[in-house]
Amino acid sequence: MPQTAMTRRPTLLVVGCGDVGKRVLRLLRGRWRLLALTSSPQRCSELRAAGAVPLLGNLDDAASLHRIGALADAVLHLAPPPGQGAQDLRTAHLLQALARGGRVKRLVYGSTTGVYGDAGGAQFDETRPLAPATDRARRRVAAERRLRAFGLDRGVAVTLLRIPGIYAGDRPGGHPRERLARGAPVLRAEDDAYTNHIHADDLARACVAALHRGGRQRAINVCDDTDLRMGDYFDLAADLCGLPRPPRLSREEAARQLSPMQLSFMGESRRLLNRRLKAELGLRLRYPTVVQGLVA
Repeated sequence: MPQTAMTRRPTLLVVGCGDVGKRVLRLLRGRWRLLALTSSPQRCSELRAAGAVPLLGNLDDAASLHRIGALADAVLHLAPPPGQGAQDLRTAHLLQALARGGRVKRLVYGSTTGVYGDAGGAQFDETRPLAPATDRARRRVAAERRLRAFGLDRGVAVTLLRIPGIYAGDRPGGHPRERLARGAPVLRAEDDAYTNHIHADDLARACVAALHRGGRQRAINVCDDTDLRMGDYFDLAADLCGLPRPPRLSREEAARQLSPMQLSFMGESRRLLNRRLKAELGLRLRYPTVVQGLVA
């Protein structure tokens, strides 16, 4: 008996199905069978409407994941690590469940460019040694290492997407206009750091490309072509939105006025190269610069 269209379609499990995950669902709806892990029963109807079958489970509770391991051919892991600790136990629990099932052949993980630490404004690619400077970034490095080992041990193609600041006009909290409206300050030019960005739609398209073409145990910088310091980015956004440019502070003034987390983002200066994104994933950016993305 011939297989039905449903059984021929590959099955994808999205873990951490927030804004970017739902954009991926829209791109794959009708082409893949889609599952989405959630710890909230209240989100089930929302995920069904987005085209996914919701699965209840909590990455902080390994026992709740016992049945997900054998359900999917591929996994898109976008869930953040815990807020404390040296390890990402959420990723550990997920991999334990997937190992028991033994079905998954491809896993794409949404990491962060924070794993590189401060590069002093240098331009570099994915071969740069990792030097995380915050506990948050160290947990991401621990997750990357665990995922690579899982891929090598289980024969799973693991692709690590290193993601900078995500923005989009229709992303909750994802447009600089909200920060500009609050009058949040940035650093003066002589103290400022280079920052990197990706439009949420291009990030979702990169996730899909990695599910199809991602290399085994390969890291990829998912950023656009923009080369701007943080203050210049917010000045540009202010001009495009018709809002006042943000006030500028010295680093010493910022240390007195801003939270440690805000300072950590301002203290790391990187200029990422995205050659692998284009050459290996074959992605043609819809918004290659923040000018195009912010206007859209």
